[in-house]
Amino acid sequence: MTTANLAANLAETADRHPDRPAVILDDVVLPYSDLEHSVRRLAGWLRAQGIGAGDRVALMLPNVPSFPVLYYATLRLGAVVVPMNPLFRKREIQFYLEDSGASLIAAMPGEDVEVAAQAAGARVLAIGPDGLSSYVHGDDAVDPVEEIVERDGADTAVILYTSGTTGRPKGAELTCDNLQSNQRATTETLLHLDENDVVMGCLPLFHVFGMTCGMNTAVAVGAALTMIPRFDPAKALQVIERDRVTVFEGVPTMYGAMLAAAGAAQTPPDLSTLRTAISGGASLPLEVMRRFEETFGATILEGYGLSETSPVASFNHPDAERKPGSIGTPIRGVEMRLAGADGQDVGDDPEAIGEICIRGENIMKGYWQRPDATAEAIDSDGWFRSGDLARRDEEGYYYIVDRTKDMIIRGGLNIYPREIEELLYEHPVVAEAAVLGVPHAELGEEVTAYVVLAPDASATPEELIEHVRSQVAPYKYPRTVHLIDELPKGATGKILKRELRERGDA
Repeated sequence: MTTANLAANLAETADRHPDRPAVILDDVVLPYSDLEHSVRRLAGWLRAQGIGAGDRVALMLPNVPSFPVLYYATLRLGAVVVPMNPLFRKREIQFYLEDSGASLIAAMPGEDVEVAAQAAGARVLAIGPDGLSSYVHGDDAVDPVEEIVERDGADTAVILYTSGTTGRPKGAELTCDNLQSNQRATTETLLHLDENDVVMGCLPLFHVFGMTCGMNTAVAVGAALTMIPRFDPAKALQVIERDRVTVFEGVPTMYGAMLAAAGAAQTPPDLSTLRTAISGGASLPLEVMRRFEETFGATILEGYGLSETSPVASFNHPDAERKPGSIGTPIRGVEMRLAGADGQDVGDDPEAIGEICIRGENIMKGYWQRPDATAEAIDSDGWFRSGDLARRDEEGYYYIVDRTKDMIIRGGLNIYPREIEELLYEHPVVAEAAVLGVPHAELGEEVTAYVVLAPDASATPEELIEHVRSQVAPYKYPRTVHLIDELPKGATGKILKRELRERGDA
């Protein structure tokens, strides 16, 4: 029986490579045969709780072996996975459960989970120190589910909520075909993965980047996924060396943090097995890319995507010219174009800036129970509006300029924060930087910057302002620079500019 169900990928891999390591967490090594066995057993337990095709099951876990077991067990039954950040509090948990209609939530025990689940009418599958052993091997175990529920390619597999930077989060419905197509393109054309690879899972599996490019790709080919529950740069370097990692996947802040950790280490880490590193989630500063490749000898391929695009939309393909600073070209099965405010193509001028619009096999079905929001995001021809501004060079490579909502308009002139952030990163004492617009009575907006200095480094705000001022037009440089200990970040390490806007000194 042919099915679009992603659980079939695991079953097929377990048949081909039963003894290959599937999931590694320090001393815990779970081979594919054991992972498949646990998935079948847990699917039996879930089925006994009344979970079936189309039902929603929320997963609120860090990167631990229980996550892939729950993920594939849910899909095996034809149910829908609703990933959630394990740091959520009661109000957020309750909203996700009520909005998705999830009837069960798997999470670490806690009062917030219990109270929110009770309010939403959902049951709790508590994941204690022993993980899922009691549900899989203990007294709670039931007969395993041998069959995989057949699913159509257009059926929803995952409801992934967007970050909610413009109002309450919306659930992007990713179909079986969306996720299968994206993992195949990532596996075959970008990472060139096989069963001998070891993928580093620092990215949260509840986030689409880690879920598709880390877990789903590794499972599809029989590669090992080695993980750490919470990103720590020194620990990440140790794991890469210990497990002989070949592919590292991260966001820009992770690369900068690992560089700093390597510099502080008494013995340089051996990362000689690292073949490829990929970066997404935000623009990677060129200086960070240069220093990482120089230090570790691994090539970083930068790509682009969103929750609504499963996620990969474009990439610097390994068999084509790589252009640092570019998000590359559309992947297989995907089209991209740049649209102006009127929705029309901006043309072939390499300096023209437009909003990235995406169409193809990766585009979500729509927003869960939000036809109004779906119609606003996807036009009648199937083009999804990303909200990201970019330009395209003569060879079709795209370059992110900024988010439409992050663009600063100062005195009627457009300023793209990324340009100013790149200049700040070029200063030797700058470890991290974020530039944003703040309200100004006369100009509309003024440019301000938040900067984290490198360890043991020093600089004054005036020095950093002058560093930028000397290299850009007079209207672009930041009038204020705030030196802070750390930048606020989301679960994937993406810098949260909205939190900086809410600070009193912004």
